[in-house]
Amino acid sequence: MSLIEFRDVTKKFGYKVALDEVNLKIEKGKIYGLLGPNGSGKTTMIKLINDLLQPTSGEVLIKGEEAGIESKKIISYLPERTYLNMDMKVEELLNFFSDFYLDFDKSKALELLEKLDIAVDARLKTMSKGTKEKVQLIAVMSRKADIYILDEPIGGVDPASRDYILETILNNFNEDSSLIISTHLIADIEKILDEVVFINKGKIVLNENAEEIRTKKKTTIDALFREEFKC
Repeated sequence: MSLIEFRDVTKKFGYKVALDEVNLKIEKGKIYGLLGPNGSGKTTMIKLINDLLQPTSGEVLIKGEEAGIESKKIISYLPERTYLNMDMKVEELLNFFSDFYLDFDKSKALELLEKLDIAVDARLKTMSKGTKEKVQLIAVMSRKADIYILDEPIGGVDPASRDYILETILNNFNEDSSLIISTHLIADIEKILDEVVFINKGKIVLNENAEEIRTKKKTTIDALFREEFKC
């Protein structure tokens, strides 16, 4: 059974078609890159998986069941825009996650924070954008979830920290889980991808193994993306 399955999913906002009969399976033990230009449908797909939107037609299944309250318990989601209370201290954030998510491993989060020299008594509002994003990523990756969804996880992070963040993602990724990364910084993350999904104008235009793409196309995923979308 696939961890996530889109079956003929269409999503409309009025007359605008955000997703057009999308079919996609996300299998366990793999890291997926969900890649496409702005307005392509990536965010709509992510919100459907998280039950933040409902499909106009078709089904979004999480472990064989429709996305809903129960599926939220097994999904660890890092949105592009923070939803956290900036007045919180880091330790208060960890306690919030501990109370809210039964699968949250506070000791792991503390270990990762220590490696980055981030103080647990620091308030989020006093931190740089990059440090806030590191804290949020650590919180999300410290859950023992079945599905991890990271929306622009390295967008506000300086290049020197990106390798550490990718290493954190890999080291805390469970082979019985799946992980979806949506980002514009393809060159930085393509080395950790197992599968690549290109989406444009609400349609899946490519769904293939990352290594097979590089072998067949004789190019990088970043270069292929730039060629496909002329960017």
